[in-house]
Amino acid sequence: MSYVYTEASRQALVGLRELSMIKWYIVPMLLVVAYILTKEIKDARATGNWDPIYAVLVLLGADFFNETWNGWVYHLSERSAVWTTPGDTAYRVFVGWNIEIIFGFILFGLVYYHSLLPEKKDKIIGIPNRWFYAVLFAVLAVIIEVILNQGGHLVWEYSWWKFTIGGIWIIFFLGYFYWFALINIMLDMKSHKNKIIFIGVIYAVSIILNLIGLIILGWRY
Repeated sequence: MSYVYTEASRQALVGLRELSMIKWYIVPMLLVVAYILTKEIKDARATGNWDPIYAVLVLLGADFFNETWNGWVYHLSERSAVWTTPGDTAYRVFVGWNIEIIFGFILFGLVYYHSLLPEKKDKIIGIPNRWFYAVLFAVLAVIIEVILNQGGHLVWEYSWWKFTIGGIWIIFFLGYFYWFALINIMLDMKSHKNKIIFIGVIYAVSIILNLIGLIILGWRY
């Protein structure tokens, strides 16, 4: 079978999950993220409120799912993933996912959670604050993605995932908005058990799909 991948797709495979590609600056980045999460866990132990940590796990799990189906598109299309990150990185996890993105979204989840107003019923310009911030943060994420795309750091391949009227809405909803919607759904759950099960399901779907692709089918993305 002949595969005709784009140049960005071929570049995105360079150094894929190779430890020799790790760069020194990943160490202080890791420590900064670890310090912030340690503080959050310490606060959670003291207050019994684990929602900030759960919010991070939900957002990162949703991003993991996005990168998983993006990897499937990479192989099934025999051309390209929907987005690739072919540029320099401290560690490339998937063709469209690197360690910088992962660290960034861990912090993004915390920023989102701590931006929410204390009371769910509180509104901003007439909109329940959780959904106001879900829209706002999804818009901010799209803006950042557009900037990265324009700089050549995040490559879009397909016409329906472009900086167009139709494409931007797809990126908004499929790329980001549902992440924050999932966090809001999780926050409405009453028990820690239900929240943990909810998070577990998000990760389980991606893990199963990746096991099928990487182990059973021998895909490398």
